[in-house]
Parts: sequence; C-alpha cells; structure tokens
Amino acid sequence: MRWGGVAGREEPRIGPWGCPELGGVTRMRGRQRRRRRESGERCRGARGHGPREKVPSALLPAGPGMAESRPPGPQATALVYDEDMTRVRLLWDDPECAIEGPERLTATYARLCHRGLAQRCVRLPAREATEEELELVHSPEYVAVVKGTQTMSTEELQTLARQYDAVYFHPSTFPCARMAVGATLQLVDAVLTGAVGNGMALVRPPGHHSQRDAANGFCVFNNVAIAAEHAKRRHGLQRVLIVDWDIHHGQGTQGVFENDPSVLYFSWHRYEHQSFWPRLRESDYDVVGQGPGRGFTVNVPWNKVGMKNADYVSVFLHVLLPLAIEFDPELVLVSAGFDSGIGDPEGQMQATPECFAHLTLLLLPLARGRLCAVLEGGYHLQSLAECVCLTLQTLLGDPVPALSGDPAPCLSSLESIQNVRAAHAPHWASLRHEDTGPVLTPSTLRGDGGPPLLGARSVGTTERRGALLDKLLSCPPPPPHTGIGLAVPDSTSSLNLPPALLPEEGVIVSKEEAEMWSRLDSAFTQDEALAALGKLLALLDKILSGQVRAGIAVSPAVSASMAVALRRGLGGGAQRLFCVAIGELDIPQDLKDNGQILLLNLGGKEQSEAAPSRTHICLGGREATEPGTFLLALTSLILPVAYSFRPDLVLVVLGPDCGLRSLDMELLTRLLQGPVGGRMLLLLQNSELPWVEALAWALEGRALPSTLGPFLSASPKQALAITRLCRQRQLDWPMLQMSVT
Repeated sequence: MRWGGVAGREEPRIGPWGCPELGGVTRMRGRQRRRRRESGERCRGARGHGPREKVPSALLPAGPGMAESRPPGPQATALVYDEDMTRVRLLWDDPECAIEGPERLTATYARLCHRGLAQRCVRLPAREATEEELELVHSPEYVAVVKGTQTMSTEELQTLARQYDAVYFHPSTFPCARMAVGATLQLVDAVLTGAVGNGMALVRPPGHHSQRDAANGFCVFNNVAIAAEHAKRRHGLQRVLIVDWDIHHGQGTQGVFENDPSVLYFSWHRYEHQSFWPRLRESDYDVVGQGPGRGFTVNVPWNKVGMKNADYVSVFLHVLLPLAIEFDPELVLVSAGFDSGIGDPEGQMQATPECFAHLTLLLLPLARGRLCAVLEGGYHLQSLAECVCLTLQTLLGDPVPALSGDPAPCLSSLESIQNVRAAHAPHWASLRHEDTGPVLTPSTLRGDGGPPLLGARSVGTTERRGALLDKLLSCPPPPPHTGIGLAVPDSTSSLNLPPALLPEEGVIVSKEEAEMWSRLDSAFTQDEALAALGKLLALLDKILSGQVRAGIAVSPAVSASMAVALRRGLGGGAQRLFCVAIGELDIPQDLKDNGQILLLNLGGKEQSEAAPSRTHICLGGREATEPGTFLLALTSLILPVAYSFRPDLVLVVLGPDCGLRSLDMELLTRLLQGPVGGRMLLLLQNSELPWVEALAWALEGRALPSTLGPFLSASPKQALAITRLCRQRQLDWPMLQMSVT
C-alpha cells in the first residue's frame, strides 16, 4: 500500500518504539525485467515487499537539536542522520521499488531516540558530496545523468528509470544521493582523524549495487565504495576492509575493487545457485577477484533461505575473521543491510537482531576499532529498526545480548563455508592448512539442503517465524550492567586504569574454601592467600549477582584460585562455566569431569587421546601459545566452542610464563565477551600485574592502540593439531564445523 494523503485514510497504529506496528509481512512478486545493455544482459528476479507504513511526523525527533550529544573523543560513537534524505519517494506504481521508502529512515531514527541511543552519540552533520568525490567511483557522464533528474517531469523520470534495473528517480534524487555519500564521508573523516572512534550513517538511497555507469537495485551512488576510495586517497590508507552483510550481493562494490589488493571485499548474499537477484555468475564462491586483486574478493553464497544466527556467526569465525586478521585493515566499512535479518521479505532469513550485535563485536578489534557502518537494505520496519539499535548499541560499548537459537550451522551453510575456504586457501596463509576441496554437488541441488549436519532443529514454518518475530520485537532488552570490578593488590595504583573501575575490599573466606586453597597450594602464607582469595571471591559474587558484569583478579597462585573460583561459581548459581586456562596449570580431575564446567587448556600438558573428555579440551605444549598458533586456535577452536557451549560465565586464567603476547590476551578478552554477554573474570598471576592496565581497558571496550601487525602463521604441525582437535570435538560443539566432510 502507498501513502499519498488520501482523505479519510487511517494513520498506522504506533507501537511503544515510536515506529509503526506491523502485521504479517506479505511477499509480493515483482515483475521480471530483462534488458540488454552494453555491458551484457542482466536480469532481475523477484523482489518482494511488505506493507509500507508511515510514522507521523509529530512522533519523530526534529533533528540533532532534539537530543544532547556527548562530546567527541577517540572512544565516542558518531551518528549521521539528516531527514533531507527522506525527501525521495516513489512517484508512480512499481511494486518492485515500493519497499524502498523514506519510512525506512524515519522509523529507524525514531527507535534509536526512543531507546536513548541517538542521544548517546556524537551527532555529525551531513553534507552533500562534491561531484569530484562522486567521480572517485562513477563516470562524469553518469553523474551528469543523475544531476539532470532535478528538472525532469514524472514521466521523464519514469522513462529514465526503465533504462536501469529496479531503480526509481525523483526530482530530489541527486541532492539526496549526494547527501548519502557526503554523510558517509563525514563519518569516515571523523573516525580517521580521531574525532570519534566509530559510528553509523543512516543514509538512503543505499549504494552497494550502484556501478560506475549505472544505477541498480535502489542504489544511485555507491556510498561505501566512494568512502573506501576517499579513505585511501585523502587519508593515505593502504588496507580497507568492506564487510557487506546485506542479503543481496553488492556487485557494484565488487566490480569497483575486483583488481585492487588494497581493499578486501567480503559479501554474503542469497544466491540459490544463481536463481536469486542479481543472478550473476560472479556472485559465486569461486569468484575471488582478478589480476593483483585475486583473493581479495570473498563471496559467501547462501543457497537456501532460513539461515540463522549460528550460520552467520560461523561464517564470521571460519571465513571472515581469519582473513581479516591476516589482512590487518586500517579501516572497516560495513555495508550494513538488514534485509538479512528475521522478518524481512527480501531475505527470508532467521537471524535475530542480537546477531548483528555479535557480528559487530567480532569486527571491533580490527583496525583499532575504526569501524563505520553505513545503512544499505532492510525492508521490515520493526526488524530493521531493532537490528540497527543492536548494532549501534554495540558500537557504543554495551555488552551484547545472548545469542539465541540452536548453536549449529545448517548443512547448506557448511557447504558454502567449505567452498569459500577451499577457493581462498591458495591466496591466504591463514587458510593454507586447509585440506578439504569444494563440495561439487551441493545438497540444495540434490534436494537435501534442509536438515542441519549436526544437532540443530529444522527451519520453522512461516507462522512460527512470525510468532518468533513478534516475541523478539515486542519489548526492548533489559539495560546492561556495565560495571568492571578489580581485585588486585594496592600496588596497581600507579597504573593508568579506567576511572570507573570498582575496587574490591574482599569477603571472609569460608573454612572449606580456605582448606581447599591449602590443599592445592601451600607455598604462600595464610594471610596473603586469604586476602587475595577474599577479593577474588567478592568480585566473583558481584559478577554472578549482576552488580558488575566483569572483572580482573590477581593472585599469588592462580591454579588454586581457579579451582576455588570454579566451585564458588557453581555454588553461586552458574549453570555453565567456560574456563580458558593458558599455560601449565594444575587442574583437579573432578573439575575436568564436571559436566557444568568446560575447560579449554592452551599450552598445558598433552592430553591422552585414549579417552578424550567432552568437557576438557587441551591443545598442549608451549607452541600452543605462540602468536600464529594462538590466532588460529582463537577463531577455529576457542570462539566456536564458546558459542556452542553458551556459558553463564567465562573465567580466563593466565598461568605464569605462559608465553602469550599482551596483544593476543587483549584479543581474547574482547572477543570472548560475545558468547557470555560480557560476564567475564580474568585471573592473573602476581607476576603478570603489568597486564592489568591493558586488560582493564579491553573490558571497558577501548580500541586496541595499534593494528594487529604482520601476520604470523601457525606451524604446519600446530595447524594439523588444531584441525584434528576441531574434528574430534565437533559432535559435541557443533560450531567447530567448517566443512561437511
């Protein structure tokens, strides 16, 4: 339906978010368009749309002046929004294009304000990009064509639109599209000059389908591609990562950079064996770039609908993160299309809003946290608004909500992961150990793509998805606990620690806990031991009760402290404890066999292969903590196990002289907060006291002080050991799966 000021038309009912309440989404098949153009034939498949709803202007904030912005700074988050970008709307009947309307921005911005997120951001003014900036990507002739739309009649606009695929024009298209580009550049400039740490640009029209000489798929100018070129030319960047999580392939962006090794372009998208728009052969997994750009185009094709949280996160862990860490970008640009979220009529996927919070969190350790998210698609207003909120909330540093759904990727997504890894193994050292070839006959072509490989339930019916969507979007998540506790000696007063840290005074240690400590470690005096243990247990109690969400404790004997803390955690109500023990630590046998505790030991004593324990995973030897081995273990083993286990609390124990770099420990601290919603306790030996400062800032969410540096590969021996370990344990922890063999 369409809003045109019809007399007597009833305004939509507004929900508690400040955006319209939507009923069921009805997918309508758009007409297919086939045209032959100079570049060859391109055909557009069916595009659907749901009800187009309008938010009454009285309910929308008038602009930046309505909210107090926090001051800029290197840790601040920017938001760029200008209601001038809502001027463009469809002027004629076109079911294909009807879903791209101004309500996409107004409803989303209203929800951000309703949640108080817009008010927490630094507000950057939008501007119109110059024609010179547009020509960083587009030809002068094409820019002139779009510029000419300002004086065209409706009939002339419609005639011009017919020359392109799924595009409409409006007399305000040129200034609006220039503002979308300019807003993106404003954000990039603010991030790269250090005025802010990260941010999001709410823009339209979207951009990732737009090509050098052609509008395409609602896109006029390629906002993100222009931003990448701008970052390279104006700011001198040499490595830019573009992550395109829109449900459609960004063939425009891919075409701009397919020969360019300075830009790593990653896209997942509905493909369905080339039957879904844009129906291009170059959207498949084996298209990896051309010439010097080979290996720098990464396509993950979805060959069925219904992909869910586990599928999305698995692709990030097993494909994107290894390549991104090796690439070591100086800037991350996200083509943030939320038609890949649940409820969207275009994507028909099942990824819930909190999934995008986790995806954002996984990207933030890259590029010193310099991440710019730029809106692309998203056509279910409520789902779009909530996905944007969760993304921005993560950029602001809030803990991410727990990831819902079964922790098992489906068979079809595993086939895509296997194929992409096989295609890119010749180009990336981080995948060089890959010994699995591509899947030659995918299950979706055999009619066998529905059930997951291991352990997950099948995709639900449309009615079940609708009920789930209503439940997910009916109320906002509870406010997070953001306090960080500190249980350390007084000698840390000289460290530069976050000002909001909460020091612990300690609690009285029970007789049973004191005796347990003495049995495990009697090398220290009772007073010294009980003082350290009392502070540790006080901090742990506060994390379990929700008074603080995370903390750091220092102990003279971490092995004994770990054992006492794990038992205290179970007694304090935790049902699942995930303990990452780094180095040679004495772990009591009863803790290894406890079904509520999952122990993952790196660098400890080798575990017997005769009877591996489901809840004790060991990658032994000092080589396990070397930089290359650790990074491979982090993405292939530690994070997949954590997301599969879904712990209530993570305990990270750093043993003496473990050999781990401070940078690696910071990465682990940042990334492990995702599976547990930030509820983490770091336990360090007294000798590691200097690490407290860096780890405290990591828990606070401050960006890494530098990029990751030169990539170091795991040795073939260690890569093989990790691969074998993952294959042995994938029946227990399904997100370890990265292939179907």
